[in-house]
Amino acid sequence: MRPAEDREVDRLLDEQVAYYRALAADHLDQGLDLPGGSELAEALEAFKPAGSVLELACGPGVWTSRLLRHTTDVTAVDASPQMLAIAAARVAGQPVRFIQADLFTWKPDRRYDVVFIGFWLSHVPAERFESFWSLVADCLKARGRVFIADDAYRTPDELIEGPSSSTIRRRIPDGTTFRLVKVPHQPADLERQLGRLGWHIKVTSTAGPFYWGAGSRAAAGPGTQRDTRT
Repeated sequence: MRPAEDREVDRLLDEQVAYYRALAADHLDQGLDLPGGSELAEALEAFKPAGSVLELACGPGVWTSRLLRHTTDVTAVDASPQMLAIAAARVAGQPVRFIQADLFTWKPDRRYDVVFIGFWLSHVPAERFESFWSLVADCLKARGRVFIADDAYRTPDELIEGPSSSTIRRRIPDGTTFRLVKVPHQPADLERQLGRLGWHIKVTSTAGPFYWGAGSRAAAGPGTQRDTRT
């Protein structure tokens, strides 16, 4: 039998999926109007996500349309069919493949030049952080790159278990409440965490609560066989 802690994380993640499914129609009204947001788009433009791109947790496709300015094609994955429908309408006729899947159980069927993680990493619980980054590694070609955009913003009324907990509560417009994961990553700490897992990703804060990161797997050391699969 799985430990009670694992089962509780599963329940929390199920509730998080239910929240985004219920919120889909109103999601575009939930953006943070705070300083620093425009810096994320500028950083992505400078990053130039060329080639085939995998977008994890694409939501309603806001970033999908930006990625298409540079890429050959995009594969966009999300657990919410409602979000995927909105995203598909937004980029109709463009080279995008949509996949409905739970990112904590999904297995990629190919590798990509770039993995883009937009406003999703903060929703990955600490208990699944390492396995999530193993998934990212499995999605990348040998010289593949990663781009992260996210925020560490949590309102006082969301902190139902106090500021030390990553479990928050959010309300959709009809008043229904859901528990979610919201980890307030700090750039330096996130860099160190990723470094311990074998990633070389520089994480940069913006003028507001947002941050972005770009990089790749750390170079293989002497005597280490590099994965050359594509």
